[in-house]
Amino acid sequence: MTGPLDHPFVTAVQPLVDAMGGELLAPHEALPDDVVLAWEGADILAVRLPQLSESLDHILAALGRQHGMPLADLDRRTKQSVVRILEARGAFSVRHGVETVASALGVSRFTVYNYLNRENATKGVR
Repeated sequence: MTGPLDHPFVTAVQPLVDAMGGELLAPHEALPDDVVLAWEGADILAVRLPQLSESLDHILAALGRQHGMPLADLDRRTKQSVVRILEARGAFSVRHGVETVASALGVSRFTVYNYLNRENATKGVR
């Protein structure tokens, strides 16, 4: 981004934008789908949000970093926990979300559905 990178507002929102996989831009570079953020009445920066499928890839990469290893190397219980986290974040509403998650976890789509069904049965959801 060109512009006031040292502005306190930019510093404050940078971790959130990074966590979402977004991109910071100067306000004049914003496209209609970008979000322009202001501080005390002045446009300070714009945020370009990722496409949903890119967000899922970003979330999967962050979970891998959080666990300190590729998601495929996790044990079954931890993979089930990852599926719960991803379900809560809406990962399975993304087109091909189950396939993407299954590939990242090194399991079949059927296994991901089993993890989801097991979790929903525990909650009493049908």
